[in-house]
Amino acid sequence: MRLCAYPYRKQGKNHPKLDLIREENDLQDRFLHMMYSHAAGRAAMQPLVQSFVSRAAGCFLDSRLSVPLVAPFVKKNHISLKECTAKQFISFNDFFVRKLKMDARPFSNAPQDFISPCDARLTVYPIHENGKFEIKNTEYTLEQLLRDRKLAKRYEGGTLFLFRLSVDDYHRYLFVDDGVCSTERRIEGVLHTVNPAANDFCPIYKENTRTYTLLQSANFGTLLQMEVGAMMVGKIVNENAGAARRVQRGEEKGYFAFGGSTVIVLAQKGSAVPEKRIWNYSRLGIETRVRQGETVGTAGRTEL
Repeated sequence: MRLCAYPYRKQGKNHPKLDLIREENDLQDRFLHMMYSHAAGRAAMQPLVQSFVSRAAGCFLDSRLSVPLVAPFVKKNHISLKECTAKQFISFNDFFVRKLKMDARPFSNAPQDFISPCDARLTVYPIHENGKFEIKNTEYTLEQLLRDRKLAKRYEGGTLFLFRLSVDDYHRYLFVDDGVCSTERRIEGVLHTVNPAANDFCPIYKENTRTYTLLQSANFGTLLQMEVGAMMVGKIVNENAGAARRVQRGEEKGYFAFGGSTVIVLAQKGSAVPEKRIWNYSRLGIETRVRQGETVGTAGRTEL
């Protein structure tokens, strides 16, 4: 059971207030905690976190045989299909990577507004001057995350925005600002679940397969946006990943195939300030539920 801060909007108000909701996924959380907290469980999980398992699952979910899974999944996770551009799907993954109507995820074009790239549960973390940061009591370094010492130095003293997607979230993600996007770098790894129950026992953000690009943004310095694969996420699909190009705020960057997964955005020191409500909840270990395009910070000097 986890606490998550959920926004709700009153008519005529632009800024969300928050309700604290206990997200109950006890069966899944207890199972993952049991498996990852014991050596025997972690050993049993090893075959499941290999990429070939996710690829095999992906083949089934891409087939017409998976269509019967769509309706019960929609019902169980309370997913509204009214936002979708399509109503019929040829496979489960066709549903899972569905596109939404143009007005389903509005976003601010104000230069100072830092927007969420995706639907997710958001936590923010300060990056210390030595490049270390801590996620759910597990210490990481930027060098471990990026596998690049020189690049890691650029984000020391900055802020890490961690957007954790669950299976019920919309799994497409966008660029958070105008700018020039670099070619993509891919770091091969395994595919642990990104459920917080696993992070207590496994350093998932230095072991999981991940991709990242740099965005020389118009308003927030050089941002680094990373996509982290997870168990049963066989594909991270980014558009035009092999070439540097100019992009626009709100432009789609890519999508995840089935499963929970994570988008990480690194902001350089002083370039982006998380909203106070989000930072306060993050300090308490509480995730904040956000939607793609929602303003989650501002340009300026951070004092985290």
